[in-house]
Amino acid sequence: MIPAGRRPARSRAWWWTVPAVLGLVLTVLIMVVLPPDRSIESLPEVLFKLSPLLLAVAAVAGFPRRPGLGAGLLVLVFVGYLGAVDTLDIMHVLDYSRAADKDAAFPALYRFTLFATSFTVLAVLFAYRLGGASTARVLKAGVAGVLVVVSGLNDLTFWAMYDWTGGRPRVLDWASHIAVFVGGPPTAPVAIAFCAVHLALAAAVLALPVQRWLDRVAR
Repeated sequence: MIPAGRRPARSRAWWWTVPAVLGLVLTVLIMVVLPPDRSIESLPEVLFKLSPLLLAVAAVAGFPRRPGLGAGLLVLVFVGYLGAVDTLDIMHVLDYSRAADKDAAFPALYRFTLFATSFTVLAVLFAYRLGGASTARVLKAGVAGVLVVVSGLNDLTFWAMYDWTGGRPRVLDWASHIAVFVGGPPTAPVAIAFCAVHLALAAAVLALPVQRWLDRVAR
């Protein structure tokens, strides 16, 4: 007999499919149905664009650990990346390079670049899960990874490393997601502070007692 308040482990084993399906639907909506958009205008839009990645983190965290299939599943990830993501990325770059109107062509390239970034984050997280990481650890690593993605670190490294004609710009006007939080296109000091705060939050997430919280929910 199952004790009162306890759900069968088998019934909980498939909960990860719920965020997986929702994340897939939202990914198709953003990548296929909606037109590509270079800029982000509001906080709800930020959350909407991040929702597939956050749902995928939850799905990976609940994915069943199968030691006998781990290596094979990782090989499938490699095949998916090299056989689809990498190829499509190159095709988007070539399409952009041949476009007569670069401004009109850039949003599609930018959208797929963000998809490839998300795929990379999830691939690492998936390997972590298959390697034996608990649901709590994967959740913490995944949320921390999302915070690093949002931090604008790549915007800062682009600003610092690109060979700008006439010197580095004072304002990072392409970092529209940062502008949503700070009220306008960020200057370099503002972008650095924004990045530092998010990296600190990522570190704080890793220290959270998520396992304890999950144990309480499972009771």
